[in-house]
Amino acid sequence: MSFTSLAVKIAAPLPKIEQYDRYLFIGPHPDDIEIGAGATAAKLAAEGKTVAFLVCCDGRFGDGASGGVKGDALAALRKEEAVRSAAYLGIKDVRFLDLCDGGFYRKEEMIDGIARAVGDFAPDMIFAPDPLSKSESHPDHLNAGLAARRIANFAPYPGIMERYGTKAADVKAIAFYMTAHPNRYVKTSPALLTKQKEAVFDIHKSQYPDGSDEAKSISLYLSLRSGEFGVRNLCRAAEGFRVQGRTQMHCLPEAE
Repeated sequence: MSFTSLAVKIAAPLPKIEQYDRYLFIGPHPDDIEIGAGATAAKLAAEGKTVAFLVCCDGRFGDGASGGVKGDALAALRKEEAVRSAAYLGIKDVRFLDLCDGGFYRKEEMIDGIARAVGDFAPDMIFAPDPLSKSESHPDHLNAGLAARRIANFAPYPGIMERYGTKAADVKAIAFYMTAHPNRYVKTSPALLTKQKEAVFDIHKSQYPDGSDEAKSISLYLSLRSGEFGVRNLCRAAEGFRVQGRTQMHCLPEAE
């Protein structure tokens, strides 16, 4: 670590995830929030925090395991699954941009939609998929992460947010899930891990039928990841995020 990097860490420590009151979780599709940060969302809701989910795309092309349901019918089913899954985690405020799955929209539509949701909900912290993940190839995940990062930076500026047709919001930090480089962790528990899996695999049935190989693989991944992060934090289970506060968002490359 360079002297400058160390100085930045001392002068501008990373925000602690659980220190805030209002959290907006942004997901590219139904089920992504639950997979990437479901245990954390459930923990925050159980602690009395104000939590909302924003689902950007309708998932209409995720029909490989949908039992023949396609198009508008699948989009409607996935929206219903998203609402029930969020409620199971303790979140009642679920919002949708209803953009077409697969990147069939203008990027500006996603940016505008996220900006309006941020201006309306006024979160202290935003969660979104990490757009800098080297392995990620899905345009909806990349677009959602980049749009969330952009709006997290611009949210406090009234003049900019007015251009998006909404008002400023005092966003203090962003936490990227589905990241290979976590720098902050939320201690959860085996019970919360179980709840997270149930929210994904028992409710998002259009994507994960009972006994499917994908469900088994993702379930094992969630267990291994939660256990590894738990060991790092001297607990049994945890979720990891790449967090940036306002100081780290702009002009400080050593804050990475």
